[in-house]
Amino acid sequence: MDALERIRARRFPIPMENSMNTHADQFRIGEKAASFLRQEKKLLIDGKWVPAQSGKIFDTYDPGTGRIIAQVPEGDAADIDDAVKAARRAFEEGPWSRITPSERGRLIWKLADLLEQNADELAELEVLNNGKPLANARNSDVALSVDMFRYMAGWATKITGETISISAPDKYHAFTVREPVGVVGQIIPWNAPLLMLAWKVAPALATGCTIVLKPAEQTPLTALRFGELVQEAGIPAGVINIVTGFGPTAGAAIASHPQIDKVAFTGSSEVGRIIVKAAAGNLKKVSLELGGKSPVIVFPDADMSVAIPGVTQGIFANSGQVCTAGSRLFAHKKVFDQIVDGIGQRAGNIRVGHGLSEGVQMGPVISPVQCDRVMGYIEQGRSAGATVAFGGTRIGNEGNFIAPTVLTDTRPDMAVVQEEIFGPVLCAMSFDDDDLEQIARQANDSIFGLAGSVWTRDLSVAHKMVRRIRAGRIGVNVHGSVDAAIPTGGFKQSGWGRERGQEGLNLYTETKSVIMSL
Repeated sequence: MDALERIRARRFPIPMENSMNTHADQFRIGEKAASFLRQEKKLLIDGKWVPAQSGKIFDTYDPGTGRIIAQVPEGDAADIDDAVKAARRAFEEGPWSRITPSERGRLIWKLADLLEQNADELAELEVLNNGKPLANARNSDVALSVDMFRYMAGWATKITGETISISAPDKYHAFTVREPVGVVGQIIPWNAPLLMLAWKVAPALATGCTIVLKPAEQTPLTALRFGELVQEAGIPAGVINIVTGFGPTAGAAIASHPQIDKVAFTGSSEVGRIIVKAAAGNLKKVSLELGGKSPVIVFPDADMSVAIPGVTQGIFANSGQVCTAGSRLFAHKKVFDQIVDGIGQRAGNIRVGHGLSEGVQMGPVISPVQCDRVMGYIEQGRSAGATVAFGGTRIGNEGNFIAPTVLTDTRPDMAVVQEEIFGPVLCAMSFDDDDLEQIARQANDSIFGLAGSVWTRDLSVAHKMVRRIRAGRIGVNVHGSVDAAIPTGGFKQSGWGRERGQEGLNLYTETKSVIMSL
């Protein structure tokens, strides 16, 4: 019995806070996930589960039905302050400050084991709170989160400085050491809640930092369940603190807090700018993984049996709610109709529905607000002269479902081409020359520079285009990879710094130079 069969064999009704949509009663989940939904949710601060100081709570929803599935504490600046104090004590005075790198690695590995052991439950919670299909949550998000923690567990014992040869070698010995940056605030997005948590928490733990974590207000559930696993793993109190709440209150308090040494944020470029301004008070370090409008360039010699499914996956995965989504297609005129028709046919065959429904390949967008935003862009594109070649409609009467959409007759000056839509919408354009410089200029005509991909059999063309596209990650005959070892981050307004891989550790360390007179 595989993982998905095991999940479906042990399902219980979903505990719901209201009866807005009785259609959702057909969806059933495992006993552990159902039990977690029923229990009272609290904040994790200094190793204890506590209510928000204000006593406030807020609802969290299933985007596939619009129904309330749980209520969580509405933490604010006062709760963030308590969490920061706990993290500071743990960093400067607690056992975490004295633990060896080897011990840190073992604790991180144990946390990975616990994630793996509870993968079915975590996948179901992710589906209910985020909407993605169960197969994707189980086999991608949870599995990759486990891998990230194991990858970073191995790095815990390999964070080293270097010996430096200086101009007076007989008189001095010089070297560097890498030290943890200190208390870090981490603000997690809603599009891949558990995986984005892993990308941030795992390297911070490996380097010896302590953490104040705020999950997105739309998707707090897997972060809170993760907090229980943190305690089960034996990670000392105060090392990881989890505060649920809203961006303008809890998130702003993290960004501006004078005792936080570094803030890591994934989200929109607009909010990224706010984070930077708030962080200026104590000049804390900032890393940002922000928006994208990634170009996908298909040359006439590309293997269409690879390019068509690859481009389709690159835009419609996770309902297009991916920062690196390949949302701008540039296809050579010779193959433009073929690839657009191929993508359209595949898009039309994508089964859209609730993530717990068997066989579903694409779930809803996260919220009614996001649904209206995406539909607004589609209408805006149509009004500006774009043709809706495929899709372009909402699906069903409940939940936030949008049909996979392809827009043609788009121009570089259109908002749908320039702005991040963050939904299942592909803007398709053609080119009809072989001037790589001109093609690259079109691809780079964006304030963003997060990712891109090139589809060709010609290695010379591939190498030349890789060098010309200004983006942090480029795929050749593949749109990308979320492997733990591959750094990801953006050029231009797509962010600062790199997550994952060895470079991801640099975000959480300081370099100290030491010069000794002999």
